[in-house]
Amino acid sequence: MEAATFESMELDARLLRAVGEMGFAQASPIQEQAIPAARKGRDLIGQAQTGTGKTAAFGLPLLERIDPELKKVQALVLLPTRELAMQVAEEFRRFAKFMDGIKILPVYGGQEIGKQIRAMRGVNVVVGTPGRVMDHMRRHTIKTEHIHTVVLDEADEMLNMGFLEDMETILSQLPEERQTMMFSATMPPAIVDISQRFLREPEMIQVAQKELTVPRITQYYYQVNEENKAEVMSRLLDMYTPRMSIVFCNKKKEVDEVARELQGRGYQAEGLHGDLKQEQRDQVMNRFRKGRTNILVATDVAARGIDVGNVEAVFNYDIPQDDEYYVHRIGRTGRAGREGLAFSLAVGRELYKLRDIQRYCKAVMIPQAVPTLEELTKIRAERILDEAERAREAALGKREASGRRAGENQEEDKTALSALVERACSELGCSGTDLAAALLRLALGETKEDGIDSYCLPCPLDELGRRNRGRRDGRGGGRRFDGRDGGGRRFDGRERRERRFDGREGGERRFDGRDGRESRFDGRGRSRSRFDRAERDRKGFGRQERMRSKAG
Repeated sequence: MEAATFESMELDARLLRAVGEMGFAQASPIQEQAIPAARKGRDLIGQAQTGTGKTAAFGLPLLERIDPELKKVQALVLLPTRELAMQVAEEFRRFAKFMDGIKILPVYGGQEIGKQIRAMRGVNVVVGTPGRVMDHMRRHTIKTEHIHTVVLDEADEMLNMGFLEDMETILSQLPEERQTMMFSATMPPAIVDISQRFLREPEMIQVAQKELTVPRITQYYYQVNEENKAEVMSRLLDMYTPRMSIVFCNKKKEVDEVARELQGRGYQAEGLHGDLKQEQRDQVMNRFRKGRTNILVATDVAARGIDVGNVEAVFNYDIPQDDEYYVHRIGRTGRAGREGLAFSLAVGRELYKLRDIQRYCKAVMIPQAVPTLEELTKIRAERILDEAERAREAALGKREASGRRAGENQEEDKTALSALVERACSELGCSGTDLAAALLRLALGETKEDGIDSYCLPCPLDELGRRNRGRRDGRGGGRRFDGRDGGGRRFDGRERRERRFDGREGGERRFDGRDGRESRFDGRGRSRSRFDRAERDRKGFGRQERMRSKAG
């Protein structure tokens, strides 16, 4: 079924013109369902992740209802962070580009309130964070009597940030005759309670659970040691070379540590968390948006509202504590139809948490082995050779453009660099291949010591707890597999195969492959000696005999 177009929704011609100029023609699923309902004045609840077009879903019908002749606040949009408020306000201005007289103002903490009060004159739409909106309402600089539309965007995140009471206070002071729209990636009980108290017979628009994560995002996970996380992430950055990445950590302190570690490894990385002053946060985000920094290390709260369209990869340096956070995190990439990558680094039993997240999102997470140094070296060498080939083709193109044909005059066709290489080969007494290999090794740099203990493929998440539980990786994680042949059989360090077969009706007995001597336990995990003694005890003599012996 084809997606609906914006023109088919019969929106205001000025809005259609602006949307067309922005390059949008077809509506996303949330827009296709929400816009017609919102235009009817219905209250609605929309469940959709970041990056699916929610801003247009509520912004277009909201702007259509604004009367530019009435110089009063007519619509209020609540969002969790300053960054998101600024971005939504800017998006509204782009939508209203051809609607003369509509004034939109973002209000948020960290900016002098007096400046906002002076700018409030004649404002039609206020986009702000709950705390600052309440400040203005207490000062009566935001008057509510003309507000006919209110939007709660990222409602679940406002709840997580402690804005529940603020949201309730604001909603309770608005006119009863209004339209209320709530958008959230997840629907925790507190958000459901707010909807029941403050929305009137809302229409529920729910993106299917299988669509909570964007299909265009390829999701990988790796099982690692805590001390190797930075090394593994560095290898992934080198292997996939994303132009812009966001690295998520659970703690502010870890944000600073990871950012310093990446900087020490030569990457352009900066940290973003709530302990930074607003001016510092703005500077970090400006450098990231402009490409001066290509890796942003952030906490979940600080990263809310980051809307940078060309983020190619997201790294879960720490597995998120809540399932919903995973949805928000990977929603930073794969935006506006682009493809994205998500990498999760799991330590030990965090695989089980990742399994729960996969079930919640109904996503497909692909287990991957950590790239080896040999694989990275090969990839880097291929890139260097590709660059060399492009340089050679460019040189040939320049010569052809100058009117000379390759082979017409071989001596004349040679560049100064080619002549220099030939002379070096002659003086060193080596072939051009040997010299190229030496230059390639020089470009690759020194080979560093390998600090990774294991390159095994993690257990598939769906099979955790269901597969044979005999051998584990020592860190509490699932059974490990050899990452080189994809098989499920294990070999020990002496290349000794374990053969397994069922013993007598009881449990599983395991034998090694050298002399057939029994080296494992019975099906109940007890050694043979303990098993025999237990059998004797059960039959009623072993323990009594020992007691009589001690008594004598």
